[in-house]
Amino acid sequence: MRELVGGFDSLDPKVSEPLKVVGYFDTLVTAGAGVDGLLRGAAALSGVVAGAQRHGRVSRRGPEDTTPPEATDHPHAPHRECSTGSVWLERTGEPHANDEIIVERLAVALDLLETRYDPVGALETAIDPARTLEERTTALAKLSITPSSRIRIIATKPNTCLSDTPSTAVPTHHGILRATLGKTSTEPPSTPAGLGTWVRADQAPRSWEAAMIAFQLTEPGMPVLDASELGTLLMLARAHDPQEPHDDIRNLMRLDTRSAHILRTLVETDSIRSAATELGMHHSTLQARHEALTRELGYDPRTTTGRIRYGTAEFLRRLTDERVAQEETLRSPHRQS
Repeated sequence: MRELVGGFDSLDPKVSEPLKVVGYFDTLVTAGAGVDGLLRGAAALSGVVAGAQRHGRVSRRGPEDTTPPEATDHPHAPHRECSTGSVWLERTGEPHANDEIIVERLAVALDLLETRYDPVGALETAIDPARTLEERTTALAKLSITPSSRIRIIATKPNTCLSDTPSTAVPTHHGILRATLGKTSTEPPSTPAGLGTWVRADQAPRSWEAAMIAFQLTEPGMPVLDASELGTLLMLARAHDPQEPHDDIRNLMRLDTRSAHILRTLVETDSIRSAATELGMHHSTLQARHEALTRELGYDPRTTTGRIRYGTAEFLRRLTDERVAQEETLRSPHRQS
């Protein structure tokens, strides 16, 4: 499916977009997403609240991964029946091009969910910060875990299975990730993974949040990162809004690859002359580039305060919503072809 979508990308967006929706839900179903995960995915794709009525119970998720307030005058449109009830998007105004295919695939995915025993629904509830403590405690009981048990959640790519412990696919701002329940006996993974902080089981959402942060900070030289190693940086990351980044972060996003490399070298070396040597540039050329970067950033990255601002912004840039990064790249006068 991914190869097929890639082939259509260069031909006609009207053809490729519906295929991407199909592929997105196929990925969620294959990865074992539960009801909440499927609704999150539908909301993220459509940009509006997605809802489902199953066995008489209504579940709704907003596009910002939240439980929306009670519906008032929002129509259930588009709407689609499924084997256990119905699904819908709460769209006002004219429907968007992919609304019908989104509700269709959501209905199909929920029907498939009914055909299998799905213990991951309990984990999905346990790590959901929008659920009440009572709901999370009930979910933990289904997993045979007491609220005071010591656990952590591990974030990996959606197709990575670490062990026989419960796991579920979760749509996030950075795409679909897999959340796996980690206990004291769970072996740390060797594949790219973010290890959440150890918490009481009834505080699982905080461990999942930390695991997602750690996963976004992994790199080839450090494929597995324990969130507890971030120290106070974890507090900083939790305070960061990945969809509304600070101007310091946006300025870094607009730099092309070469400019970003020059900036990092200027920050990390002792002098402009040594930076020029490392970059293979003439001293006066790099001096002019340094002055230009200072104007673009709004601060001198070689001062003590400037180094701190750069380091903080670069750290948070890696945690910023990829959609924001794409927008900044398109707006940048420095983007590369």
